[in-house]
Amino acid sequence: MITAGTHQASSIRVAEAAKVIENTQRDLNIALINELAIIFNKLDIDTEEVLKAAGTKWNFLPFRPGLVGGHCIGVDPYYLTHKAQSIGYHPQVILAGRRINDNMGRYVVTRLVKAMIRNKQQVVEAKILIMGLTFKENCPDLRNTRVVDITQSLAEYDVEVDVYDPTADVEQAKKIYNIELIEAPRANHYDAVIVAVSHDTFCQSGVDDVRSYLKSDGLLFDLKYTFDADKVDLRL
Repeated sequence: MITAGTHQASSIRVAEAAKVIENTQRDLNIALINELAIIFNKLDIDTEEVLKAAGTKWNFLPFRPGLVGGHCIGVDPYYLTHKAQSIGYHPQVILAGRRINDNMGRYVVTRLVKAMIRNKQQVVEAKILIMGLTFKENCPDLRNTRVVDITQSLAEYDVEVDVYDPTADVEQAKKIYNIELIEAPRANHYDAVIVAVSHDTFCQSGVDDVRSYLKSDGLLFDLKYTFDADKVDLRL
């Protein structure tokens, strides 16, 4: 008999509903921060600075902007809304949050392309490196990773994309997403680098190592606040 760390729900329906709304709540919290990041970018305010300042209040929830994938947070809200619709209720808030999070990959690419144009870089046939493919840090799990949204959006601009992730399974990446992971990035080769997943290996290698992959006028887009703001060119 388990006596600690377990809550016994009255039924499987209650237990499953609890799991679904916990993931839905996190999805909505991240969606709010993603929307705020979009607003703050337009206002030329650093989102991380705002979040750190807001975090000095004891009850502020420390969420960060980014891609929302995985087999729970990005999926369970759709189970809940589908069930709601089947009984005649049409959810609004939950689906609004999903739309925001589902569009973050395209938003990242749009920001990068605009920055490259301002930087007088050629976009078509540009060489882009994406660092990280898994749906979260230090985990080989590729299920429902939204990094693929970035690769697909970049493909619309006819750019050459390399994806590097020493944590991910090479065969699974090819089988599930038709992505061939590279063994290592090339030095002085890329017009832009996107740090999509903040693996410890990337953090430990340091920003100078990451920037060494860029051409002299290349841009570093850090989606995860992996490095200090003054060391990168773009952040969420």
